[in-house]
Amino acid sequence: MALDGPVLLIGCGKMGGALLTGWLERGLSAGAAVVVEPFAAAHEAHAAKGVACHGELGEVDPALAPAVVVFAVKPQQMAETLPAYRRFAGPGTVFLSIAAGRTLGFLERHLGDEAAIVRVMPNTPAAIGRGISVLCANARVGPTQRETCGELMQAAGEVAWVEDEALMDPVTAVSGSGPAYVFLLAETLAEAGVAAGLPADLAMRLARETVSGAGELLRRSEEPAATLRRNVTSPGGTTEAALEVLMAEDGLEALMTRAVAAAKRRSEDLDA
Repeated sequence: MALDGPVLLIGCGKMGGALLTGWLERGLSAGAAVVVEPFAAAHEAHAAKGVACHGELGEVDPALAPAVVVFAVKPQQMAETLPAYRRFAGPGTVFLSIAAGRTLGFLERHLGDEAAIVRVMPNTPAAIGRGISVLCANARVGPTQRETCGELMQAAGEVAWVEDEALMDPVTAVSGSGPAYVFLLAETLAEAGVAAGLPADLAMRLARETVSGAGELLRRSEEPAATLRRNVTSPGGTTEAALEVLMAEDGLEALMTRAVAAAKRRSEDLDA
């Protein structure tokens, strides 16, 4: 991973730490990463690899000229965090924010009119390099900066770009919140197994392995999900009996549509 300058990472919690680990594994030199994180315990593993870790921006070399400043702090901390980094705004630096619900307009108000900004919506499988991140850039981001930001997020999994920032709300509803829907599926499948007579530990084991295995099959297959579903469904069989319930007019499709719409509305409210 070759960059035009160092990466300045603000926040090294679960997501920030996962990104940093991924960057180092993909070839980023430890000397090309600088971390600002107030909790010293978050420094230990990365400092041992040679990464410069600081408790606050004032401890960072004032001559530092980062190619990318990555904000991995909680959304509610962004308003107080951003102004100190406004001095990096300019053609040589791009800001990359993973704070949910913080729009490009919000970031521009705090970082200034000259700031090149990329907003990204990752999801929690990023922690194991199996997430998907959707990025959206403002007009000041150049082609090389887009490529750099995309490469940085590839450390967390797949990457996609959208040009219309309004699409970030349904993205949040589908992929940002989506892992919780999958975990709920496993949870309720196990509970249904218990109701059908299975011991709880066996029911959860069956649900966990079925959901994760089916997900891996979907990932590896070139067939669409609908085809894979049909391949499992024998006419008149047990799967068909279950799908008649799940695919009823008031079944899973209608329920998921309402759920995603509710998450999208909440994302829009947070963006406001």
